[in-house]
Amino acid sequence: MTSYLPSLLGGALIGLSSMMLLILNGRIAGISGIVGGLLQGNNRWTNAAFVVGLLLGPVGYFLTFHHWPTATITASLPLVMMAGFLVGFGSRMGSGCTSGHGIMGLARLSPRSIVAVVTFLLSGALAVALLHGAVL
Repeated sequence: MTSYLPSLLGGALIGLSSMMLLILNGRIAGISGIVGGLLQGNNRWTNAAFVVGLLLGPVGYFLTFHHWPTATITASLPLVMMAGFLVGFGSRMGSGCTSGHGIMGLARLSPRSIVAVVTFLLSGALAVALLHGAVL
C-alpha cells in the first residue's frame, strides 16, 4: 500500500485544492486558465499563489517522503518542447486543459468537459499506438 500513498495523497490534495478554489473563489481550477490569467494580469494574487503552490509541490513531497520525486524523460528536448507547445495550443483552442476539464468539469458533469476528456484520452491512445507502430 505504501507505493500508492504518494499518488493517493497527491490526488486528494488536487481534489481538495480544486474544491477550495471553487467554493471560496467561485473559480475553476484549470492550469491553463490560471497561468493565462496570471500572464494577463487577472486575479494576480490568487493565480500567483496557485502557480507557486504547484512549483512548491516537489518540496512538499521531499519533506513528506524524504526523497525527491523521480521523473524520467527519454524524449529529446525538441520533441518535449513541441509537445508542450501543442498541449498549450490545444488547451487554449479547447477552452481548457486536462486539469480543468478532467478534474473540475467531470465532477460538475459538464457535457463539454466529458467530450473534451474523451477526446484527450482517445487522442493520447492514438498517439501512443502510432508512435509504437501498432496496427489500428
